[in-house]
Amino acid sequence: MGPLRWQVAAAAAVGLALAMEALLPVLRWLWAGRRRPRREVLFFPSQVTCTEALLQAPGAPPPEAPAVPGSPAGCLCSLPHGESALSRLLRALLAARASLELCLFAFSSPQLGRAVQLLHQRGVRVRVVTDCDYMALNGSQIGLLRKAGIQVRHDQDLGYMHHKFAIVDKKVLITGSLNWTTQAIQNNRENVLIMEDEEYVKLFLEEFERIWEEFNPAKYTFFPQEKKTQ
Repeated sequence: MGPLRWQVAAAAAVGLALAMEALLPVLRWLWAGRRRPRREVLFFPSQVTCTEALLQAPGAPPPEAPAVPGSPAGCLCSLPHGESALSRLLRALLAARASLELCLFAFSSPQLGRAVQLLHQRGVRVRVVTDCDYMALNGSQIGLLRKAGIQVRHDQDLGYMHHKFAIVDKKVLITGSLNWTTQAIQNNRENVLIMEDEEYVKLFLEEFERIWEEFNPAKYTFFPQEKKTQ
């Protein structure tokens, strides 16, 4: 092959490489457009399963005792290790990479509390809005979240802050009837919807920001009125 043919072949190869480089973003965009938005419904009560594998902090030392046969490496418990409604909810939360907004009436589940603290340790910005009465009950996770440095705001009015939703990375909405309590998770008939929908996420995010500003501690009064019973 003569020098001219070599030059033509080299130029063609370079042109093909450049074309492929320019085409890849287009293909990624088309693929993203074809990907179905997440739609998942969870029903409770949840089967009791081990969630330790999901909640291990990075760099946590392995347990000293041998793992239970049939369980994931390093797990010592004898609970079932399959998927459950709770584990799927934990996975949806732990997928957060940048932000997590929580708007919850009652929050006492240790597993969900650990998941939120783990996200905070990873650098995810976590904000929590909750009800002032239920955050003071024994077993509430709110005190632990505050102690960990997570921002928490609560109501101080006559009604209840009765929302139950979360927003992951401002893209995924998690909402439903479920209070984040062990009682509700293990015993109650409840539902949770996990969805990627820009319109609904926007509406819930606007509601969260509205309440977040309304519950600004600078606006608290020292002697709030007592709430009426439900």
